[in-house]
Amino acid sequence: HRDLHSFPTRRSSDLYPIGDKFKAFGWNVIEIDGHDVEQIADAVELASVVTGKPTAIVAHTIKGKGVSFMENVCDWHGKAPNDEQYEVAMADLEKVGEALCQK
Repeated sequence: HRDLHSFPTRRSSDLYPIGDKFKAFGWNVIEIDGHDVEQIADAVELASVVTGKPTAIVAHTIKGKGVSFMENVCDWHGKAPNDEQYEVAMADLEKVGEALCQK
C-alpha cells in the first residue's frame, strides 16, 4: 500500500518525454530541432500527408538561443531587456543570422 500523499505529483503527471505521451494516445509524432528552419518546414510537410490521426510536431528548443546572456537562463521568460541588453541581444542575433545565411 502506497501513501499517495508522499507520491510526487511530477512522477505521475510529468509531461516528458512529451512525444511518448502523444504516441500513447495514437498520434503521429515528429520530433525536430526547433531551431532548424529546414526541419520545421519538412515536419509541416510530413504532417500534411498523414491521414487518419493527428500529428504533433515536438520542437526541441533552447530558451534564449543565440543571445549570449539569455541562453538557457529561465529568468528571462517574460522579462524585457533594458536598452543596453537589447543592443547586445540584437548584435548576437545578427551574428546568428549571418551564420545561417552562410549555410
